[in-house]
Amino acid sequence: MDFGCRVDDGELAAALGRGLRWRTDRFIHLALVAAREAVRDAGLRPGEWDADRVAVVIGVGSSSHDTDVHVLRCLTSGAYQKISPTTVPRALPNMAAGEVAADLGARGAGFGVSTACASGATAIGIGRQLLAAGMCDIALVGGAESACGPLSSVGFWRLGALSTRCHDPQGASRPFDAERDGFVLGEGAAVLVLERAEHARARGAPGKAVLSGFGATSDAHHPTSPPPEGGGAERAVRAALAEAGLAPGDIDHVNAHATSTPLNDRVEAAVLRRVFRRPPPVTATKSVLGHSLGAAGAVEAAVCVLTLHHQTIHPTANLGTPEPGIDLDVVTKAARACRVDAVLSTSFGFGGQNAVLVLQAP
Repeated sequence: MDFGCRVDDGELAAALGRGLRWRTDRFIHLALVAAREAVRDAGLRPGEWDADRVAVVIGVGSSSHDTDVHVLRCLTSGAYQKISPTTVPRALPNMAAGEVAADLGARGAGFGVSTACASGATAIGIGRQLLAAGMCDIALVGGAESACGPLSSVGFWRLGALSTRCHDPQGASRPFDAERDGFVLGEGAAVLVLERAEHARARGAPGKAVLSGFGATSDAHHPTSPPPEGGGAERAVRAALAEAGLAPGDIDHVNAHATSTPLNDRVEAAVLRRVFRRPPPVTATKSVLGHSLGAAGAVEAAVCVLTLHHQTIHPTANLGTPEPGIDLDVVTKAARACRVDAVLSTSFGFGGQNAVLVLQAP
């Protein structure tokens, strides 16, 4: 419980003004920085776009941990006057999308999405649907989470979901390894700019990737565990492939959900073997960044874009002895340079909510 993958406080504070940091929670800080960086990288100028045609969809798993801990301490000590008047709005999970929209002047559709660990991927998929429906020209989509504090740490520890390798923090997150024993909490945010192809061409913007498929399903099984056969996850994978118009053999790489928990990794590996028969190279981003919950799917989608751009798959850390029966081509020890034209990214959340994305080279 005493280690995790946390964003540097100094870097975060330097990127935001004091007033904004005072009135908003840390998960919102992360979302704002990521959104600003995404817009800048896309060559967009908020003051020059058609604000009514810019949507914002941000996924958040559990939002205001820092605020909740502060309020709890105030209540138990009787320091009621130290509870901020901004407590309620700063704690709402939809405020990541709301603050991003206000900060950048985006007046189109706005959604806060919460599907636990699939939130970021779900938000990206919904953004794709908004574009397809003609509801916007640009969609700022992604996920944000700040959950490295005591509240979530104790909760996940009591659930038995966290790694107990306190003596070896660097080696604690070990997806698909025979000795994995849980995940390492992380935090962060990632925002992607989705844009209609015609709109991007009109402003001379080269696309980095094409989001061609989105699949979403529910397990309808258990609050925290997937069904043993992984039926919901498999249906989400197949739905994403179908929307992309691709066969399993067209996928060159899978960025797996791979949390490093014993059951979930085993079920996901079985799903990938059923869908692909001989799965393409797989990597697990959580092995190096930890599990950022609602942000994870968006972070991993951004990693997929970089994989397509650099034609290189990053290695999975800490995979010393693969669990017998996993039978996947997991990239480990060193990055693998190879041709990658289509990538599949999986995200599976508590509540049995699954989201899968397919991204292709432009």
